[in-house]
Amino acid sequence: MALAYYQKHLLSFVAFLLLVNLHVEHSMGKEVVPVGVVLDLNSTVGGVAERCMSMALSDFYGVYDYYNTRIALLTRDSGKDVIAAASAALDLMKNEEVHAIIGPQSSAQAKFVIELGRKAQVPIISFSATSPSLSPAQNPFFIRTALDDSAEVKAIAAIVKAYGWREIVLIYEDTDYGNDLIPYLMDAFEEIETRMPYRSAIPPFSNNSEIAKEIKKLNETNARIFLVHMMASLGSKLFALANNAGMMREGYAWIITEGLSALFDTLGPKVKESMQGAVGLRPYIRRSK
Repeated sequence: MALAYYQKHLLSFVAFLLLVNLHVEHSMGKEVVPVGVVLDLNSTVGGVAERCMSMALSDFYGVYDYYNTRIALLTRDSGKDVIAAASAALDLMKNEEVHAIIGPQSSAQAKFVIELGRKAQVPIISFSATSPSLSPAQNPFFIRTALDDSAEVKAIAAIVKAYGWREIVLIYEDTDYGNDLIPYLMDAFEEIETRMPYRSAIPPFSNNSEIAKEIKKLNETNARIFLVHMMASLGSKLFALANNAGMMREGYAWIITEGLSALFDTLGPKVKESMQGAVGLRPYIRRSK
């Protein structure tokens, strides 16, 4: 399921890159078009994305074999580090003279790479940097193929309103990805007269002991309705520990945002079992030519 989800995104803009470079075929003959790729190759998303891009190219050229233009993907591993992602992008722009860069994965990394792309006039194409603060309208060399996180806020509010919940606690990843959604959530909950009495910010590299302390604190507040906005690596720890604390039983309600929900199928069986009963959101993408 996760493989198909990312293949759909990646196939669309790999095809886009191929089509916008067709003029090269007619004016210059056979031409290789270098495109950079900056991913965390040790992550689930990075590994899936790399395979999907290879599949997308294979599928495209299987149909359009007569094209003389050929995209050459030049991949760099950024890990989770902002500086490493920026360094990889700079290397691709200066030394490889790439026509575009796909990635990086996180919104924090993308913020720096987008600025480098603007200065070098190299398009930065993202399928996973979903922070609302990264605006293509304000960054002409930034192209985003995924919906930004604010797009799911109305759906979350609709679920909360349908159940008549008047209070909800936000548990979020303490990064740009997590923090940038808060203003949109507060506005949406204000419209339906739902309070957010407490917000729990969890650093992305927190260990089990640190997360368990925060879960205990949440349980002691008598909160029962939770919204979780974090990536899978942190979310899988959170739900396993919440389940151990007895907070996944009847009487509690959990909503998970798209960043965690989209990767649910890649999680281990124990983590999936601990998340039973949670409601997750995913975007609906219409079929197109």
